[in-house]
Amino acid sequence: MKRAYTKTNSAGRRLKVSDETRGLYEKRDRSLDHDPDAPVLPPEVWQNAAIGKYYRPMKTPVSLRIDNDVLAWLKSKGEGHISRINGILRERMEQETFMSGRGDLPPRKRELFR
Repeated sequence: MKRAYTKTNSAGRRLKVSDETRGLYEKRDRSLDHDPDAPVLPPEVWQNAAIGKYYRPMKTPVSLRIDNDVLAWLKSKGEGHISRINGILRERMEQETFMSGRGDLPPRKRELFR
């Protein structure tokens, strides 16, 4: 079975290191800097780091009853119908979260939910 990867809103975004973080880095306890298993990386290393590149949310197994025609439609799209259900629900969740918190969706996403 082909492995499906989760798309996130943060994928592709870059990390911006704040002045507060830089200040805390300068004030750190330098006696702890010599651990070979946990090297200390200056803020410049983290500047523009990709956010969410390897994000995989926790999964919980559930039992779900759906109509036969809906299941047939999902299976007709090929392998991964369970992942497809999760993707559809995630899109809906993101749409409702976006609508309730920050206004309207971009036109491309708005068309998906009409």
